[in-house]
Amino acid sequence: MKAMILAAGFGKRLKPLTDSKPKALIAISRIPLLELVICKLINSGVDEIIINLHHLPGEIEAFLDYKKRFDIRIETIFEPEILGTGGAVKNASFFFNDQQPFIVHNVDILSTIDLKKTYQSHLDNNALATLAVNQRHSSRYFLMDEQNLICGHEDVQKNIKRIKRDPVGKLQRVGFCGIHVISHNFFSQTNRYGCFSIVDSYLDLIESGQIIRGYSVNESYWQDIGKIDTLRTIHRDLKSEQISLEDLIAGGV
Repeated sequence: MKAMILAAGFGKRLKPLTDSKPKALIAISRIPLLELVICKLINSGVDEIIINLHHLPGEIEAFLDYKKRFDIRIETIFEPEILGTGGAVKNASFFFNDQQPFIVHNVDILSTIDLKKTYQSHLDNNALATLAVNQRHSSRYFLMDEQNLICGHEDVQKNIKRIKRDPVGKLQRVGFCGIHVISHNFFSQTNRYGCFSIVDSYLDLIESGQIIRGYSVNESYWQDIGKIDTLRTIHRDLKSEQISLEDLIAGGV
């Protein structure tokens, strides 16, 4: 199984911590985010990983070398200009040459989401992409119908709602968890190039009749370590033993 870790961002919401350190190497209980995500992927059955880089790439390369690439195939791809999630995934298409679905995981997401079950749900439902989603407060939502089909997207702050397919039953707002399983056909189906949002690409694909599904993970612990407040939250949760590092890197059942 192959995966991509998205780690090119500047981590602006984590300043000043990211002024001299890439977000991927911000530590949780002395373990970098990147290491936690890599260990979770390995424990879930992944044995080949590609990581996109931009901000302070040399530090990440040195860390991977120090860890002997975790004894699996780990490649990196440098982006001279950040390409956005969609552009980054498409830029790495050469890595996914086995025609199999692959996992895309943000480096700043820590969770107990079962990646094996997420992957299996993708296989069972023959979707072009399967997105881990949960019910939480957010400024941006995917809109999912009663058959777990993604039908659109809503940006609450900008008051923009885009519906791209007729829903079955009622729509519900769901937050995207920064974890996708994507079929290899994505590369031939999307017609966007360069820097682009994968949300926009998914909406294009839904409008063209492709199946993008949501996979509900409401029972899982989930944190986006994208800002100082959530960094404090996960340290607090670890200290109170609400969650453990072992839980965060556990593979699926």
